[in-house]
Amino acid sequence: MAILSFLASAKTSRPVVDRIDPPHWWTGMEADTLQLMVTGPQIAASTPVLASEYPGIQIVETVRLDSPNYLFIYLKVDKDAEPGDIKLKFTGLRGKSTVVDYTFKPRDNAPKAAGFDASDVLYLIMPDRFAKGIAANAGHERDGLEFPSPDNPDDPNARHGGNIAGMADNLDFIDSLGVTAVWVNPVLKNDMPGGSYHGYATTDYYAIDPRFGTNEEWREFVDSCHNAGIKVVMDMIFNHCGSNHPWMKDVPAKDWFNFPDSFVVTNHRLSTIYDPYATESDRKRAVDGWFVKEMPDLNQRNRHLMRYLVQNSIWWIEESGIDAIRMDTYPYADFKAMGDWCREVERQYPDFNIVGECWYAHEAPEAFWQRGSKINPLGDPGLPTVMDFTLMTKSRDAFNSETGKYGQGGLNEIYNHLGFDFMMPDPQRILTFLDNHDTDRFLLEPVTDSDGLRPWKQAIAFLLTSRGIPQIYYGTELLMNGSKEGSDGYVRKNVPEKEFDAAGRSDIQNEAFNYISSLLHWRRDHGKLMADGKLKHYAPQDDGVYVYSRYLPDGSDKVVVVMNGTEREVTADMRRYDEILTPGQIMTDVMTGETVTIGDELKLQPRATLILQPQQ
Repeated sequence: MAILSFLASAKTSRPVVDRIDPPHWWTGMEADTLQLMVTGPQIAASTPVLASEYPGIQIVETVRLDSPNYLFIYLKVDKDAEPGDIKLKFTGLRGKSTVVDYTFKPRDNAPKAAGFDASDVLYLIMPDRFAKGIAANAGHERDGLEFPSPDNPDDPNARHGGNIAGMADNLDFIDSLGVTAVWVNPVLKNDMPGGSYHGYATTDYYAIDPRFGTNEEWREFVDSCHNAGIKVVMDMIFNHCGSNHPWMKDVPAKDWFNFPDSFVVTNHRLSTIYDPYATESDRKRAVDGWFVKEMPDLNQRNRHLMRYLVQNSIWWIEESGIDAIRMDTYPYADFKAMGDWCREVERQYPDFNIVGECWYAHEAPEAFWQRGSKINPLGDPGLPTVMDFTLMTKSRDAFNSETGKYGQGGLNEIYNHLGFDFMMPDPQRILTFLDNHDTDRFLLEPVTDSDGLRPWKQAIAFLLTSRGIPQIYYGTELLMNGSKEGSDGYVRKNVPEKEFDAAGRSDIQNEAFNYISSLLHWRRDHGKLMADGKLKHYAPQDDGVYVYSRYLPDGSDKVVVVMNGTEREVTADMRRYDEILTPGQIMTDVMTGETVTIGDELKLQPRATLILQPQQ
């Protein structure tokens, strides 16, 4: 038996504790059980007890797995337990002991964990590529790293030096844009060959990557965002870790990883999760297969591993005050375990929100994954917010091609897509976007003049006025463009420092920035309309015009959007839109301030977009 073999081989006279995860905890939490993962040479051969009685806290389970260097201690923590240090005593086979203090902190300043909803707009930042500031650990960013990976801005696949300090230094720029939340790509330690600048190969779940800054610096950044009225969404990954994680060098249990004996790559066939005809082998390879050798696939069915991950997410919420989590590669992890995780986080933080990356090109799978799904035979997925990859897939062609007859092409694709919302449990809790760090930029090529900017403006206007929770990828406001063909780095470019100021931008960049910023500020002032407003839209007809309205049922707020989905001037018959517009009604164009009187006809320039509000 494995346990007997490592007990017999224990040679240390006094147990050595190298590390305990989580590094500390809090009293007054909803969950009354806390797992401690203790690591140290042959630590499993020791017996842990509380060295002295601590009211409200007791050891209820001790677990030894396959590696002798891990010991799992489960504590029961009563809600009325007082903050303070408990003393964990580890006694070895030879009777000698080591006592370690473990701290329970008070929740006097418990985070609000505000979550986000359709009144918000998320601004997605890849820290390594956004901006570089003077970090708190400047000069020591690479101390202790096995793979320090020096910065090389000329290499699209290397680290470029952006950090948390750079984001903090440019918080005024982010705020001036008018967004209400930032989604930050992973910032945890990625001590990997090549640098893993993107952050998706975690090697320490409790430490900010020193090249980005420190744990304290992350907390300060979150506080600064909150002081500016901006929420923070933290990117997390439960599906896999980095191959240089200590777990890969000393695996806690034989079933800690999926396909532990040989590298099996995923087939990426996420349809197998809901396909009634899928084979078990295809389904297993989709969910349990690895993305790449550098990202070993974690087995969330191992209860000790999943408890570790659940606690880690709660620890970061409590420790740094983040408002929401974006979970990477959500369907690739275990369905039941992830649903339970969502519910457990929500139990602790009722206003919290979680958005899962469910990358599908069709509407039905998106509906399958949202909490309360009407079409999921496996049960409630538990996931509050899904990502609208289908809209992203359709948007570039929709806003850059002619809106034709018979419901074909152009803005018809947007109209048709929204029609599938009948399947969605909560269409207002869908994350909408035109692009992100894993896709081509919405703009594949540079825009040089105002005429060329019209499709971009139309797409931005739709994103910020239709249903759902909009997300804007950093640089969109500066007309960043590019394709990921050849390297993901081509869509993760650095922001030139001068472009954070209007004086350093080109005229066309300032036109774009002013447009999106004006619309974002208007949206921020009409949060209730965006969060609770109903949507009614008209099918585009032969003239290619698409008209829709967002309105509050009590009549207190309303906006009407009119889009010409063609490259020609058209005259729209406005009598058709009498369910949302009244003949003779006087409207104000939100973007220009001009007065528009609704008559029988309305002349629209090529790719024109009008965002109209009734005059009071």
